[in-house]
Amino acid sequence: MTEELELPERESMDFDVVIVGAGPAGLSAAIRLKQIANEKGEELSVVVLEKGSEVGAHILSGAVIDPIALDRLLPDWRSEDTPIKTAVTADHFLVLGPAGSMRLPNVLMPKLMNNHGNYIVSLGNVCRWLATKAEELGVEIYPGFAAAEVLYDDEGKVVGVATGDMGIGRDGKPNHSYTRGMELRGKYVLIAEGVRGSLAKQLISRFELDKDADVPKFGIGIKELWQIDPAKHQLGLVQHSFGWPLDNRTGGGSFLYHLEDNQVAVGFVVHLNYQNPHLSPFDEFQRFKTHPAIRDTFEGGKRLAYGARAITEGGYQSVPKLSFPGGLLIGCSAGFVNVPRIKGSHNAMLSGMIAAEHVMEALGRGEANAELTAFDTAWRESDIGKDLKKVRNVKPLWSRFGAVMGVMLGGLDMWTNELFGFSFFGTMKHGKTDAQSLKPAAECKPIAYPKPDGVVSFDKLSSVFLSNTNHEEDQPVHLKVKDMALQKASEHDVFGGPSNRYCPAGVYEWVEEGEGAPRFQINAQNCVHCKTCDIKDPNGNITWTVPEGSGGPNYPNM
Repeated sequence: MTEELELPERESMDFDVVIVGAGPAGLSAAIRLKQIANEKGEELSVVVLEKGSEVGAHILSGAVIDPIALDRLLPDWRSEDTPIKTAVTADHFLVLGPAGSMRLPNVLMPKLMNNHGNYIVSLGNVCRWLATKAEELGVEIYPGFAAAEVLYDDEGKVVGVATGDMGIGRDGKPNHSYTRGMELRGKYVLIAEGVRGSLAKQLISRFELDKDADVPKFGIGIKELWQIDPAKHQLGLVQHSFGWPLDNRTGGGSFLYHLEDNQVAVGFVVHLNYQNPHLSPFDEFQRFKTHPAIRDTFEGGKRLAYGARAITEGGYQSVPKLSFPGGLLIGCSAGFVNVPRIKGSHNAMLSGMIAAEHVMEALGRGEANAELTAFDTAWRESDIGKDLKKVRNVKPLWSRFGAVMGVMLGGLDMWTNELFGFSFFGTMKHGKTDAQSLKPAAECKPIAYPKPDGVVSFDKLSSVFLSNTNHEEDQPVHLKVKDMALQKASEHDVFGGPSNRYCPAGVYEWVEEGEGAPRFQINAQNCVHCKTCDIKDPNGNITWTVPEGSGGPNYPNM
């Protein structure tokens, strides 16, 4: 396109700090930057870019949050009207079998697994509230603008980002509504895109940030929000489970969180190192809700919302170098989720705050676009490092020994870390990437999933409808297949087309057309931006890129 048409130059805006992503990490960084500047009586320009149509539109999490970061960032938050209303009142942990369940005694659980003192929230609404706090301090927030390109100077330092062009047709050419993207340049750039962000992925590759880190690991989390019968609602109840419907070799589990207004957030996580290409995380979730210990909660209720997203699960040993010339990776772009706690928001916020302090120190020294290497030591010595180091072996143990033995050994490891500050296992390696974990279809047993009953279990398309997902129809497909011949020869012929199953939104289909070869169809309109395809494709042949700004899901309260 650029060879055929002479495009207008992009407009440019200059800031002290450019932040990509209005999630917990990005907003906490913005707030802390302005707090420090105001304390010093200094002017500081901060901008936050958000690809969702509004702040919170693309935020999806369980979520039970540990308030450690909120207490430091906004100490008076409890005296204000906030979306953080439901304190945890009960904490249950179940092991599910095909027909029954067993509750594990709380006394057996390590202290860090205790949720008392935590809060059940809609993380999207928490981010909306944090955005108002940031704007009150003078932060500029631009929703609907997807950062599509990293800008470098002649020395290779990061000096900003550019938003994607708008009004590009499916044929790759500008249409009547074409608008050139904008350059946002900064003395420092903080990347807070969330899991498997496209810019973070590029930066990690360009600067070899992961060369000394273990392989990254991921899960897929699928969530629904329900309004249930008030008689069944238990305000403040947190319930986790593992076991059925997953087999012993497949990692994962569930959560049920009882929020205010008779609402229950229910979710299911499948570790993406599963081996059987016939497995469908979406259908495992729907099947989970039919279990006798779960079904009754939802019968007679109404499903309000649906969504999915990838989760970083590599933990302490998989966090790459986070500093690069001109900026930092923070939040889930860095990989700060505590897997057994199913929590990452507190660490994301803490990372944003620490990043802000390092940026302000550098600006105070008169440095711009420098490499803030001290951040890499600082996070490991902070509460983030302490939180993640204690649980560093839980995921590798589960992967190596299976659910039953792995969970028992993981519990023992958390106890020894908590009580004595050491692990019998040292620091374990994760082994294969999630893409490499998949076995050929011929080596695995097909899984027969029951049809949805329309009462507690549903199909993908009706679920995607509840996510309010929308993309401008006449735009290039944002899911890039590098080699279509490889997709047919390997993903389809060897692995049985797992993209049709690992995607929770019905984006990918192998369409049989007469006697010819099947056609790989990409329904990009359905994409909920979970990034699973970018992680699980067995050949790394699919790359997720940002669509036009404001495209994607529009979660009202997830």
